[in-house]
Formats: sequence, C-alpha cells, structure tokens
Amino acid sequence: MQPVSASTPGRYDLIVQQLVPGYASLARLAVALLSASPLAGANGASVLVAGCGTGAELLEARAQRPDWHLLAIDPSAAMLEAAQQRLAEVSPATTGTPITWQQTTVEALDADQSLDGALSVLVMQSLPDDGTKLAFLTALARALRPGGQLVLVDLMAPERSPLQQQVDAAWVGFQRASGVTVAEAAVTGLTQGVHPIGGSRLAALVEAAGFSDPAPIFQALNVQGYLLQKLP
Repeated sequence: MQPVSASTPGRYDLIVQQLVPGYASLARLAVALLSASPLAGANGASVLVAGCGTGAELLEARAQRPDWHLLAIDPSAAMLEAAQQRLAEVSPATTGTPITWQQTTVEALDADQSLDGALSVLVMQSLPDDGTKLAFLTALARALRPGGQLVLVDLMAPERSPLQQQVDAAWVGFQRASGVTVAEAAVTGLTQGVHPIGGSRLAALVEAAGFSDPAPIFQALNVQGYLLQKLP
C-alpha cells in the first residue's frame, strides 16, 4: 500500500472500502486463493504480505490459516505500527499465525526462494513503469519458491472502450456517494500519484519477472486482481 503519514493509517481501510466496491471481501478472497495453492496450501507454509499496510490481509490470514508463518513488510513505519496495533486489538498474538515484521521493501528483502506464497494488494500502482515495476515483480518472484503463487491486486489503466468515460464518472459518483473527500481519497494512493498500466503491459512485465500469465480473479471499476505462479 502507498505509504502515508502517521495521522492517516487508522482511516486508510475505511477510505479504501468507500472507494473500491468489494474491497471489504478482497483480503478474504486473496487468502482463500493462496490457501488453495499447492505450496501455500501446505501446513506451516511461509507467506509474504508485501506492503502490509494496516493489516487487512494479516488479520484474514490469522483467521483462515493460523498455521501460516507470515512475513509482513512495509516501507512505512506508521503503517507497520498501525498493523501491529490492529492485530493486537483484534487478534492476540498468543494464538496462531506467527508474524515477522520488517520495515523494508520487497526489493531489499533477503528471502531468496524461501517463501511459499505472497500477497500484494494496492502496492505496485505507486511505482513508475521505468524499470521500477519490473524490479518489484522480479523481487517478488525471487522471494518465492518455484511454483509459489502471488495474488496481485492493483489499479489498472483502462482498456480502450467507448464507455470508459462513463466508468470514470461512476467512480467519482461512487466516491461522492460514499462520503469520501478528494483529500481523503488521495491518501490511499488510488486517485493521485499513481502509475497504472494496462493488461497487455502487465502480462509482459510478469513474464519478464518469471511468472505465468496473469489469471484474473477480481475487478471493481479499474482495480483488478490476478493470480500468478512463479515458473520453474
């Protein structure tokens, strides 16, 4: 997730839920997908949550897969602190799902081919397509064992369509109806400072990084989710 200031993490998930239809169920879907995979489906699997933000995927993983060993990383100290506090309040660490916390990026992570699965939700959109997106995906592939899977959710550039103007207007209307201000929406990194790419460009990047073709698993307006598998 896009790093934000220390004053905003507590509002982050609520704002994103108001911006993206279906976001409240997205973490549940992402964890369920990895749970059905050959490697992360095994008992005691190691799973990376890249850009863990305020901990939505971590909470769901603890609920669905208390046997998993989670590696939660985020470059934002404020986000990590918010996630740790949220999990301590909702799901005490005394039972299930050990979590290792690191303030770092995927690119700087030292986890070569040691992880069984990974989740990346609303992270890559903040990276420019000047080699930075490819470096991010390549680092995710490097961290996974061959056959390991990645659930990738990102803001995507729309494909050409005569109806796209209506879709864009609908998102503005949905945002307004949800009571989200322009300033609050900007905090999420979904409306400002983003670098979305199209589906064909994503396919080229994931292939270059060492993943299989993206399998679509989620779409809400221009937010799309994919299941990828690291090639042998």
